[in-house]
Amino acid sequence: MKNFLTSDQDFRFNEILFENRNKNYGAYVLRNQEGLILQKSLLIGVAFFAAMAITPLLINSFSTKEAIPTEAPTGHVLKRVDQAPEKTPEVVKPIVPPKVNTYDSRLAIPTKNAVEVKPLTKAEKTDAVPGISTDLGNPPATVISPPNVDVPTVKVPDVAAVPKTVDNSPAIIVDVEASFNGGINSFRNKVVNNFNTGDFEGSGEMMRTTVSFIVEKDGTISNIKASGSNSQFNFEAEKTIRNIKGKWIPAKLNGENVRSYFKFPISMQFE
Repeated sequence: MKNFLTSDQDFRFNEILFENRNKNYGAYVLRNQEGLILQKSLLIGVAFFAAMAITPLLINSFSTKEAIPTEAPTGHVLKRVDQAPEKTPEVVKPIVPPKVNTYDSRLAIPTKNAVEVKPLTKAEKTDAVPGISTDLGNPPATVISPPNVDVPTVKVPDVAAVPKTVDNSPAIIVDVEASFNGGINSFRNKVVNNFNTGDFEGSGEMMRTTVSFIVEKDGTISNIKASGSNSQFNFEAEKTIRNIKGKWIPAKLNGENVRSYFKFPISMQFE
């Protein structure tokens, strides 16, 4: 009988492959019965898994379960509580202030047929309160004066005076410019006489620079700076002015000594 899982193509291939050979050989039989073997294996596997699935059901059907006794509930038991009936809200009656003596405190308006009204005495006004009508015969008005409250006195601390900021920067505009004690010509002669020209002799150049410095309030000078094109000449100019003896008269602004800038040009021809 031919296996239904083996196709005709595979069968013809086996016939050609084992032509003129011993067909009783195991390979030929195995190739032709391959589908039958697979079919048997499939059925055995399905039967095995079906048995595994049904076995617990069969065991449970023949076994008897013991009844587990239920325990009485323990703990708090909730009971229904009847709500109290709603009370009818009480009607609050308005407080009617007691009637007191009043007198008409409005100013009288003059009319043609004015009726003379007897003025109230001082005692009647004392026991009454001002209003828009006069109604006497009631208990005197009680005036409640507020209690005296001692208000503590708060002492304001003295505020320290803020020190005045002193501007110590050099003044640009002054009333009186700073000057050398002895005149500017005296200062120029000291610069020429004390200038070291040894490094520049024979160069034949015209050296120029402008030396700026600050004349302090006490007549001394500071922040000496030369701004020429030759650094060596600038150095000698700063050194010369720094070593000159003598004091300056500081500049004045609003009658007081102030710091101020001073510029001093220097030019020398070396042959």
